[in-house]
Amino acid sequence: MLRFILLTGLYLLGAWYAVAFIHGPEQVTLFWPSSGIAYAAVLRYGWRSALFIPVAMLIAHLTFVPAPAAFIPFSVMSNLCGVLAGALTVSLTDTPMRITMASGFGMLRGALVMVTVSGLVGCTGLIWSGMMGLDDWWPALAKWSMGDLLGVVSIAPSMLILTAGPATNPDTPRSRDYSSAREKTAWLIALVLSFATVYWSGNRGSLYALAMVALPLSLLLWSAIRFQPIWTILSTSLVVLYLTSLTGLGLAGFTPPTQPLDSAMLLGFMCLISLIPLVLVAAMFQQRMATRKVLRRAMTDASTGLPNRAAFEDAAMQALSRPGGSRALAYLDLDHFTLINDTASHAAGDALIHGVASLLKARVSDGDRVFRIGGDEFALLLEGDPTRIEPRMQDLLRAIENYRVGWRDHVLNITGSIGLVAFEHGQLEFARLLSLADAACFTAKELGGNRVCLASQEPGETQERTESMRWAVRIREALDGGLFELDCQAIVPLHGQAVTGRCFEVLLRMRDPVSGQRLAPGHFIPAAERFQLGVALDRHVVELALGWLEARPDATAQVDSCAINLTAASLVDEGFRQFLFERVRDSRIPAHKLCFEVTETSAVRDLARAQVLIGQMRSLGCAFSLDDFGTGFCSFNYLHRLDVDYFKIDGSFVRDLESSPLSTAVVRAITDIAHVLNKQTVAEHTEDESICSVLRELGVDFAQGFGIHKPQPIEQYFAQPPDLRLP
Repeated sequence: MLRFILLTGLYLLGAWYAVAFIHGPEQVTLFWPSSGIAYAAVLRYGWRSALFIPVAMLIAHLTFVPAPAAFIPFSVMSNLCGVLAGALTVSLTDTPMRITMASGFGMLRGALVMVTVSGLVGCTGLIWSGMMGLDDWWPALAKWSMGDLLGVVSIAPSMLILTAGPATNPDTPRSRDYSSAREKTAWLIALVLSFATVYWSGNRGSLYALAMVALPLSLLLWSAIRFQPIWTILSTSLVVLYLTSLTGLGLAGFTPPTQPLDSAMLLGFMCLISLIPLVLVAAMFQQRMATRKVLRRAMTDASTGLPNRAAFEDAAMQALSRPGGSRALAYLDLDHFTLINDTASHAAGDALIHGVASLLKARVSDGDRVFRIGGDEFALLLEGDPTRIEPRMQDLLRAIENYRVGWRDHVLNITGSIGLVAFEHGQLEFARLLSLADAACFTAKELGGNRVCLASQEPGETQERTESMRWAVRIREALDGGLFELDCQAIVPLHGQAVTGRCFEVLLRMRDPVSGQRLAPGHFIPAAERFQLGVALDRHVVELALGWLEARPDATAQVDSCAINLTAASLVDEGFRQFLFERVRDSRIPAHKLCFEVTETSAVRDLARAQVLIGQMRSLGCAFSLDDFGTGFCSFNYLHRLDVDYFKIDGSFVRDLESSPLSTAVVRAITDIAHVLNKQTVAEHTEDESICSVLRELGVDFAQGFGIHKPQPIEQYFAQPPDLRLP
C-alpha cells in the first residue's frame, strides 16, 4: 500500500509538471515524465503494480487536468496499455534489469512499443472526443509519442537505479574503481555553473543560446566516464528537466516551440541528450565489470573459489601497512596429502581440498580471511589477540581432523599443521612474515603434524629454520649455475694389499658465487635432506664424477675404486634408480671401478628397495659400501641380506680408539663380523699414524682421513702421482 501511494504521488507530480507545457485544450504536452515513472515501476515490480496508473490518471483529470468526459477513458487506457505493452516486450525478450548495453537497448525497444501504443490510443481519443481534427492526427501522434519517449529515457533509468537492491555480482565495480570525492565536488560546481551559463545566455537574447547545452552535455559525458552510474543517470534526468523547462515553458528568453516540426526536433534533441550519456555509462560500467572479472579470476583459486596466492600477498601487505590492533598469519599445510592422491586419485584429492576450503570459510570469524596459496597450503589472515588466536587454530585443526569426505569406496580424512605468526603494523616486511610462518609450519610437520607451532621473531630456532630454507634456495641456484665441484680423498690399504690404481672417495664442494669460498658438505647437506634435494644432488654428483672421468681416459685408467655417496632419499627413489642404472650401463667407465656408499641407517630403513638398487648395480659390476657403520648397531640382523663389499666404520669410533675401550671393542667386532661375511672394512677419520697402528692391529683393511690424505680438487688429485701406500 505504501508503494502504491508513493507511485501514485510521483505519477501525479509528473503529470502536474507536464501540464505546464499545455497552452490550450487542443494541445499535446511537450514532455510526459509520468511515462518514465510508470514504465520503471512495472519493470521493477511487475504488471500487477500498474494499477496505480489509472488511479493517478483519474485523480489528475478530476483535479488539475480538465478534459472532456469522452477523452478520459482514452487518456487512462493510453497510459496503462502503453506501459503494459512495453513491459511485455521487455519480458518476451528476457531483458535483465542491468546496466549493460544489451539491457539498455532491450528496454529502449520496449519503450518504443510503449510510446507507439500510448500515442495511438491517446490520439484516437483526441479525435473521438472532438478535441482535434483528423488533419492533426500525425503531428499529434508524433508529439505524443516523442513526449512519452523523452519521459521514459530521462526518468525511467533514475527510477530503476533508485529502486535497485544491493549489488550481488562479485564483479560489480567498487567505489575505489571510480574517481575521488574531490573530483565529484568540482564536477557538481561545474554543472551548476553550466546551468547558470545556459540561463544567462538565454536571457541575453542570443540566437545561439541553445548551443550552450553542450556544456551540461559534456559534463554528463565526464560523469559517465569517471563516476558511478547513479551520478550520470540522476544528473541526466536533472539536465533534461532543466532544459525542457527552459525551452518548453519559454523561460530565460527561450521561445516554446509552436510548430509540430519544431516540437519534434526539440524532443529528438532532448532524447539524444538523455541517451548519449546513458549509452556511454553502460559501456563504461561493462568495461569496469569486465576488468574486475579478469582481476577476480586472476586473484581467485578456480577449484575452491578462495582468493589465491596473488590475492594473499596483496592482502598481507595491506595488513602489514594498515594501522590497527594485533593480527596474525596462520600458514596451514595439510599433512601427507600426497597419500590421498596416490591411493584414491587426484580427483579425490581435489574433493578433499574443496571440502577443507569450505570448512575453513565456515570456521573463521568475521574480519578473518582465508586464501589458498598452494596445492595443499592455505593462509589465514586473522584479527585479534594472539593469545586467543592459537586456541582457535587448535580448534580448527581438530575440525579438519574430524572432517570426512566420502569418495567411492573410500572415506577420506586428513590432518593439518599450522605455523602461526603474530604481527602488528609496521613490525615486519611481507617476505619476513611469510618466511617465519612457513618455517613454523615446517617445524610443526617435523614434530609429527596435526599441531600449531607459534613462530618466534627472536633469534634461535626460527632463525635456524629460515637459514635452512635459505640454504635450500642456494642449493637450487648452485645446481642451476654449475657451482658444485668435486674433491677427492685417498683410501689406502693398511696391510699392503695389492691395489692396482687409485682408491678414493669423491667429496662434494659448493662454490660461493660472492666470496669464491669452497663450502664443505656440512653447510648444505642437512638442508638438502630436509627439503628433499638429496636426489637432485646425487644425480648431479654422479654426472660430475662420471663426466669428468669420461672426458679423461688417462685418469680413468689410473682408477681402481671411485667411491660416490648416495643419500637416503636416492635409495628409495625409483626415478633415480633407473637413472643410475642407465647412466653407469652406458658409461665408458668400467662399472667395477665404481663403489657407491650408502649409510647403514638409510639402507635398513627401506631394506627391500635398497636391495633392489644394490642388486641392479651389482649386476653391472659396481661395488657397495655401508657408510657410517656402527651408528645403527641393531642392523647387524640385516647384514646377511645386504650384498655389500665394504663396511665403512664410523669416524666417531675411530677417533676415540686410543682413549675408549668401548670404541676399540666396537671396531674389533665390526672387523670380525665383516671378515666372517667375506667383506672388507674401511676406517674413516684416520687422523694420525698412532691410530693407523691400532687399526692395523685390529685387522681393519683400509684407512681414510686427514692423517693419510687431505681432500684435493679432483684436477689436483690426478695431477699428482698416485701413492698407493700409507705415508
